[in-house]
Amino acid sequence: MQGNTPQTIHHETQERMNRALEALKREYATVRTGRASAAILDGVRVEYYNSPMPINQIASVGIPDAKTLEIKPWDPSILQEIERALLKANLGITPMNDGKIIRLSFPPLTEERRKEMVKQVYKMAEDMRVEIRTHRRKAMETLKGMKKDKSLSEDDEKTGETKIQKTTDDFIKQVDQITKNKEQELMEV
Repeated sequence: MQGNTPQTIHHETQERMNRALEALKREYATVRTGRASAAILDGVRVEYYNSPMPINQIASVGIPDAKTLEIKPWDPSILQEIERALLKANLGITPMNDGKIIRLSFPPLTEERRKEMVKQVYKMAEDMRVEIRTHRRKAMETLKGMKKDKSLSEDDEKTGETKIQKTTDDFIKQVDQITKNKEQELMEV
């Protein structure tokens, strides 16, 4: 860490933890619940003029109701390609093509599938907690190194460590909260 004061080390650590939390939120958005969500299409690429394009750049994506996603391409000739890409992406949903729009109907999740997905969400959360703790450890090591080099007093080191620990605890609480929310969303029938 390129910080020369406890404040810059704390700030950099906080930034890294924040980026990690945002990454977790993006990951959770791709976990399929019983509800329609355009985020499920984020990883799907469609061949368009010999280059793979995200669906949202070649079509409008709408959610007419809680269980349906509609994809309306701006160029109707690409409809078959979009359908092919959706089938290839193996989303667990069969696209229905009416010649103008592709509809994805989200079936309700089985109890077993919900529990599987909750386990997946908990694993993602644990991985994120480990990453946050790794950022804390690196910051603490930097503070210890500064104290050893005599560029930081023992009091400043302790103050810095306390701030970093409090920030770590706050981020872990946020991970726990968004994980709990995602679990409730998954277990909703």
